[in-house]
Formats: sequence, C-alpha cells, structure tokens
Amino acid sequence: MRPPLPPFTHATATQKIRAAEDAWNSQNPQQVALAYTPDSVWRNRDEFLQGRAQIEAFLARKWATEQSYRLVKELWCFQGNRIAVRFAYEWHNTQGQWFRSYGNENWEFEENGLMRWRLASINDLSITEATRKLHWHGPRRPEGHPTLTELGL
Repeated sequence: MRPPLPPFTHATATQKIRAAEDAWNSQNPQQVALAYTPDSVWRNRDEFLQGRAQIEAFLARKWATEQSYRLVKELWCFQGNRIAVRFAYEWHNTQGQWFRSYGNENWEFEENGLMRWRLASINDLSITEATRKLHWHGPRRPEGHPTLTELGL
C-alpha cells in the first residue's frame, strides 16, 4: 500500500503530488522506483519504459547528468484514480550550463496507491544561474517556498 489511495480528493491528490515531488528531489532511484507498480509503463520525452528495473536505471542516468536538481510539482486536475500534474525543475549539466525543464504528467494508479502509468511531456529552456527560481538546501522544498503559480511558471 502506498497512501493516499484512490479515488482522490483535492487534498489527497495534493498530498500524493507532494510525496512524489519529495521523492524525486531526493534523487534516490531505488526509493523513487518503489512508488510504481512492478510492471509500470512510462513515456518520458522520447523514451518508453516498462517496469521498475527500467525506471530505476533511467532515474540513475537522469540524475547523473541533471545535477543540482530542484523540482516543484503542482496539481492540474484529478478524477478517480488519475492525477494530472504540471511541473518545473532546474538543473545544470556536467559543463555547468543551467536549464529549466517544464512539463506535464498524467498519472494513473492501482487501488494500492502505486502508479501504473506515467506519461510525461517535457521541454527544456537554457537559463543562467542568475535567473534560477528554485532555491533551497536539502532534498525537500521548504514549506512556504513559492509554488509554480506564484513564481509565474
């Protein structure tokens, strides 16, 4: 079981999103992969993944190249066992170039609260370090940090 469980309310969908954001900001591929069903299906940009092993390998590659990663997720809508999320994250590559990645995700969950389907569309924007908006220390975004809407993202 991975609460909160569907069917989602506004409060539980928001809670599920924050838990996902916190997990991804930890940059721990093994931990993050446990939120997905063993046969979970993903579309992430131009990659199509299936199963926890592929998800974990993907996340390890991702965070090896996307350094100083900071992610904020925000509820777009929800119904039943589905949640739509918009997000932005900032990171730099191994050459020190900063990016802000924007996207949308559609999630579908099993009754036990594990995600069985994740469809992500993402675009990258080259930015300077001075134009970054996602600043905090440690893996968890602090309470009171501006939301995507408050940041104008």
